[in-house]
Amino acid sequence: MSIVIEIKDLKFDEKGLIPAIVVDALSKKVLTLAYMNEESLNITMEQKKTCFFSRSRGQLWLKGETSGNYQHVVSITADCDRDALVVEVEKDGPACHTGTESCFNDKIYINEDKNEFSLDGLYDLLLGRKETLPEGSYTTYLFKKGIDKILKKVGEECTEVIIAGKANDKAETIYEVADLCYHVMVMMVEMGISLEDIRRELSSRHVIDHKVKQEKMTK
Repeated sequence: MSIVIEIKDLKFDEKGLIPAIVVDALSKKVLTLAYMNEESLNITMEQKKTCFFSRSRGQLWLKGETSGNYQHVVSITADCDRDALVVEVEKDGPACHTGTESCFNDKIYINEDKNEFSLDGLYDLLLGRKETLPEGSYTTYLFKKGIDKILKKVGEECTEVIIAGKANDKAETIYEVADLCYHVMVMMVEMGISLEDIRRELSSRHVIDHKVKQEKMTK
């Protein structure tokens, strides 16, 4: 059950601060951990862009004011003790000052038994392959051959998907779609297209589609 609360109901610490965990509204990836005071939280809600309090500089800072990487607020939720916040955002660019999508990149421990597959994990793996180009890797082979070879493979896999789908062979279609997804992601890495770019594009189309449906219902 969701309860709408006011700022006065939040529990700021002895320095007047409250931790804010910033999460990508589309990918649900944790982007950063920052702090807000009452003033910066008010600014965040008024401008609908994240504004934080810098503990090191002792002043407010609007995320993106210098870099242009604004974070547009979708929602702000308090935890059960009301002493921490989760801020869901749609971002204009990298969340980290180092230029990465998230501030959380350096893994300390991975439980291989629980390390489930994800498209984000695959994308990160492909980025690593492009950077290090390990010998004996098919992905390395594609990157070394360049965009023309990669696009040729994307075209071939598209054809394979069509053939399998036309034959109504579900298992083969799944196999070929997986191949197509892999090669498309290699193309994305080569072209500097992120999964975030695709999510943002699909999200914008979802909004348009929703509006179209509403218009049809009112006619």
